[in-house]
Order: sequence, then structure tokens, then C-alpha cells
Amino acid sequence: MHNNFYYLRQLSVELGNKLKDSVMSECFSQNKDELILRFETRSKPFFIKASLLSDFCCLSFPSDFNRARKNSIDLFGELIGQKVIGSRQYENERCFSLLFSDHYILLFKLHGNRANLLLYHQDKVISLFRNHLTTDHEIQLDQLDKTIDFSKEAFVSNHNRLKQLYFTFGKIAWQYLNQHNFKASSIDEQWKQIQGLRQKLETPTFYIIQLEDQLVFSLVALGKIQQQFTNPLIALHEFFTQYSIHYGFEHEKQRVLTKLRTQLKNDEAYLTKTSAKLKEIEADDHYKTWADLLMANLHTVKMGMDKIVLPDFYHENKPIEIKLKKELNAQKNAEVFYRKSKNHHIEIQKLKEALAKKETECTTLHQYMKEIAQTESLKELRKFMDSLGLTAIAVKKQVPLPYHETEYNGFKIWVGKNAKQNDELTLHYTYKEDLWLHAKDVAGSHVVVKYQSGKKFPKDVVERAAQLAAFNSKRKTDSLCPVIYTPKKFVRKRKGDPSGSVVVEKEEVTLVEPKA
Repeated sequence: MHNNFYYLRQLSVELGNKLKDSVMSECFSQNKDELILRFETRSKPFFIKASLLSDFCCLSFPSDFNRARKNSIDLFGELIGQKVIGSRQYENERCFSLLFSDHYILLFKLHGNRANLLLYHQDKVISLFRNHLTTDHEIQLDQLDKTIDFSKEAFVSNHNRLKQLYFTFGKIAWQYLNQHNFKASSIDEQWKQIQGLRQKLETPTFYIIQLEDQLVFSLVALGKIQQQFTNPLIALHEFFTQYSIHYGFEHEKQRVLTKLRTQLKNDEAYLTKTSAKLKEIEADDHYKTWADLLMANLHTVKMGMDKIVLPDFYHENKPIEIKLKKELNAQKNAEVFYRKSKNHHIEIQKLKEALAKKETECTTLHQYMKEIAQTESLKELRKFMDSLGLTAIAVKKQVPLPYHETEYNGFKIWVGKNAKQNDELTLHYTYKEDLWLHAKDVAGSHVVVKYQSGKKFPKDVVERAAQLAAFNSKRKTDSLCPVIYTPKKFVRKRKGDPSGSVVVEKEEVTLVEPKA
């Protein structure tokens, strides 16, 4: 209910009184859906933070706000230096305005995922905070007020559509009524309950409640009450703070659970596939049967035969065809089949071990997910994750690569970023057949052309990589620069050498013009 009409009516009055005769000194944004307004009052600066996220639109009032040096932009510049002369709440609407000198009006339209701030001058829209909401240009201030017929006659005649009639109540208010047996009550009793609710909404206490596992701002006592307030500014700011913490905790929890669910899904798919494979292998142990039949019929099998049909005494002497190696006698062919049968059983044992291990992993993942779902705070969640070594699963930082990559004629060329990362590139990211290049006798980047199996390095590719090596060296301003090149296997680093310093045991030299 933090954007409900009945709350905004209390908030707009409080803001109007708080900001009257103050002057706006800053208005800027440093996040896509966040706007900061700073007002200079007689005592100290007052801030309004408008967070207009699509899934959570809310105002808050921080006691201080330090603007970032970068990535922030000034907005609504016309209001800088203008004095606040009052506020205006629009009847039965989730909008209010701050009124400024020189006929400027700043409209706060708090419509959920279509929330916006609009600047008017002489009652005409001159600027929007969220410019993609183009239809907001059509909003006329004199048409925002709405009327509701609160008579008993209207209540009776609209008894089957009360939510449409009293559209300002909102979801929480109707839940409150239902908790008090509104639907089961007589029409006269329902009318009394509506009047009682209106009285609570018009002179409210402000609650932060826990309702259906969600943190909610309410004007009525419902669910599990966490805190209650009489000041609308303090109440909303505290709700925003708690919700942000709660949302951050739930977001991180769901991120961890999602990763664990994915891992569990993959493990279960492995179990299904491997179990089917094991069942198939166990049912097909023909190698031992073939070997036994050959050993029982040594006199029948002759060298040079590539197959033979023998009666299978394991299956009612039904004829079975056995493929043979012509160059082996019966006993040697049997030995081959016995060996394959042994390997067959080893494979079965390994599959059983792998399945047992994967089943244990699945059981563990189920347990982790259960315990994570039961955590109730970010601190508790992170402590649990740390104890199990799960932090890396939830927060996996992307390690920056030590090189810049470019491509030329189908070959990847990597250029080291600095001396330390030159070492990283050469020692940990290269294959022995990669081509390594460096400007001769001066400091510069290590350059690597990635090897492609079966392909030689084309002359134009080597030349392009050499140009990059020359450009990323102390000789970048020379008209021509000698560049050494060699397979990476001829490059090594001695213990104790400074970063970027290597020994090249075999090299060729090309002369190129430095080019980026």
C-alpha cells in the first residue's frame, strides 16, 4: 500500500509542509530507474529518492546522499533554484505534485511498472524522467482527479462489483475485510465494515507487516506486524530500507537455489542416462558366452575362419553366430572374448560406482537446497554457504583476461595488457605451437597468434601480428620496427626475472610498420 491513494494523501501533505519555501539545489540520476532530488531547507538538506524499478516502485528519504563522480546525469534543470510553494494530491489517484515558483509543477505518478516523474510548466509537460513512457506527454493535470460515490445507494446497487466501485482500497484493504468475514456478512454489516475501513484509511497508522512471506507496507493491521509508525515519511523510508535488504537477501537466495537446481537437474539426467546404459550393458554379456562356446568347440574352429555358427548351450542350444579373427586359432579368439568380457565387467563396476557417487551428490544437493530455503537472513545464508564452500557457486566473479583479442583472416591474435599480464598470457594461456611475437630489444606487449591444427601461419597473419607487437611497444612511433617471432615452445622464463621478461632460444625477425 505504499503507493495507495490513502497513503499518498498523507505523504503529500507531510512533504508539502516539510518542503515549503525550500529550494531545489540538485536533481540527478546515476541509475537507470532512480532519481535523486535535493532540497535546501532552513535546517539541513532534504532528499527524495525515487526508485522506479519495474518490480518495485517506491520513494524514500535518506538523511544524506553522496553523488557519484562518474555516471550521473543532471535532470529537470529548470527546477534548480526554484522554491517549493506547496503540494497537491489528486483525488482518488496515485499521483501528487510538488508546486514550485515560476509555474513549475513536478508530478509524481506512482503507477507501479509505469511509474514516472513529469515536469510541467504552465500546465504543459516539458520533460519526463522515463522518456520511453511517451503517452505520459498526454497526461493533463486538470483531469487527474477522480470521483467515487460513497453513498449507501451506490454500495447496494454495485454490490456485485465493489472492488471496481472502491478502486482506491487496494489488495491489502480487501484482504483485511475478508479476514473479518466480509463475504459471509449481511449487506448491512458489510456496509458498516466499509465505513470502518474508510475511517482507518483516512486517519491511518502505518505498518510494516509480513504477509504471505512478503514484506508489505500497510495502512491496516494485517498479517504479522513488524513495526508501526505515525509519521508517513519515517514509515516509508524504513519500509524501503527493510524491503531493499529483504529483496537483496531473497535475490541472492534464489540465485544460489537456481544454480543448485540446475546442478541437480544435470545430475538427475546423468543418473537416468547412465542407469539405462548400465541396464543395457548388464543384459548383454555375450563375450563370455562366445568364449565359452569356442573353448567347448576347439576341434570345430579352424584358423582362417571369419565366423562360425555354434549351438548355444546357455540358451537351449539355439544356433548363434560368432565373428572371429581369421589370423587367430580358436583358443586365441576365446582369449580375446574373455578379455573383452573382463573389461565389460570392469565397465559395469565403474558405472555402478559413478551412479552411487552421483546419487550421493543428488542427496547432498537436496539437503543443501532445503537448508538454504530455511535461512532467514543474508548473514545466515552467507555463513552457511561459506561453511560448505558454496560461495563460489553463488557469487562467481569473472576474472579479467590478461590480453586483448583481435582476429585476422580467421586467426586469433592475443595482445598482452601489461608486464604482469604478459607473463600470465605467455605462461598460462598459450600452447607450445602458438606463434609468439615481441618488438625486438625494447619493452612491449607479448603477442600470440593461436595455432590451428594442421595449418601453417600465413605470411599476412604473421605480418599483422608483428604490426600489433610493434604498435604496443616503445617503438610505436618509429617508421619501421624489427619484431621477433617464434613458436611459443622456444620461449621460457627464468626464476627471479622481472615481470614480462623472458628468454627466447630460437627466433626469426621481420621488419614492419607499427599499426594498431
